[in-house]
Amino acid sequence: MNQEVLAIMEYMEKEKGINRQVFIEAMQSALLAAAKKSIGPARDLRVEIHPKTGRINVLAKLEVVEKVQNSHDQISIKRAKEIDPNVKLGDLIEVEVTPKDFGRIAAQVFKQTINQALKGIERKMVLSEFKDRINNIVSGTIRRIERSDVIIDLGRYEGIMPAKERVPTEEYVVGERIKAYVLSVEDTPHGPMIILSRSHPNFILRLLELEVSEVADKIVEVKAIAREPGFRTKIAVWTNNPKIDPVGSCVGVRGARVKNIVRELHSEKIDLFKWSPNVEELTIEALKPAKVKKVEVDQEHRRVKVTVDEENYSIALGRKGKNIWLASKIVGWDIDVVKEPSATVDNFTQKLTKAAEEMASTLSIDQSVAEQIVRAGFINPEAVAESEEEDLMSALPELDPQLIHRLKEAAHLAGKTN
Repeated sequence: MNQEVLAIMEYMEKEKGINRQVFIEAMQSALLAAAKKSIGPARDLRVEIHPKTGRINVLAKLEVVEKVQNSHDQISIKRAKEIDPNVKLGDLIEVEVTPKDFGRIAAQVFKQTINQALKGIERKMVLSEFKDRINNIVSGTIRRIERSDVIIDLGRYEGIMPAKERVPTEEYVVGERIKAYVLSVEDTPHGPMIILSRSHPNFILRLLELEVSEVADKIVEVKAIAREPGFRTKIAVWTNNPKIDPVGSCVGVRGARVKNIVRELHSEKIDLFKWSPNVEELTIEALKPAKVKKVEVDQEHRRVKVTVDEENYSIALGRKGKNIWLASKIVGWDIDVVKEPSATVDNFTQKLTKAAEEMASTLSIDQSVAEQIVRAGFINPEAVAESEEEDLMSALPELDPQLIHRLKEAAHLAGKTN
């Protein structure tokens, strides 16, 4: 029996990755119940499995007495002295009471309880290992898709990314390597469940820490993150070191650092800007690329009223109101955007012409094409860069799609160099 036990322990250790001592403790608990049935009532029983030999012993604590009246709980002083010469009357001494047929009993118990014990051990291992990995990033392979949940192979364990933690613009392919944020580890009746996320704002924070040493070392602090997963994320960063540019540190040389993050997020747009404790300054930064004319702060109601001109109104709001929504999340206050009073027709025409001239110069296009773009509502190169190609094509049906594609690329490049 000893060799069988030893073989099982070695198998569990090598094939299942289960620590030998953890396995021994689980099996000792299972064997204890069997020992109590076999031996009968006793004051204190203990089962011992030797980790190197696999030998199983059953031990009982007995009271040392002059004359034994209850053999289940007592041992004579004469016999106790043979075990421990220093023992005295009234002491408790541990005595081996392993039944002769306990090897057979142990074999049955092993067969009956090993699967259940194994599940219990694996549950403890998952909870123990991943407890320290909550709020961190793990890598794995997509194993399968169950309904809308993505099951990810993390090595010895599986993680689940529920539908609500997925990014709506991402496609998940079986066999593909993927990074995810460990949201929680839940102990359910069906076993431990590792909940993963790619849509959580902290996923961005952890990616920043991986790419930007200044963030990982707390030299640059991420003060606020607001995210519309798959579309845009705004990040406010700050440092108390006047020699360090917090935004430049995150962007990296030629944008290398932020590009790696954007690549991981499948081209989700990222706006990085300097955080300020001043609500007015922070609001102006958070609403970019829109240019703000005026900011009125209502401290009592924690509300900000922002005035912009006609050409920046749609930019401030963003597509489906997302820009202002994200800015509000960053500031932590409600933001209202209003247009400044309309200018005269002549003044408007003058502005339109000036905007077209700037557009033509920046994007290296004909004045006539620039005027078409401006009249369609895309007042500056930033508006072109921020718009989706399908929106541009819809608003400018007379322009060739390839030209629109080149215009968007040129506008995007111009925004980086400014």
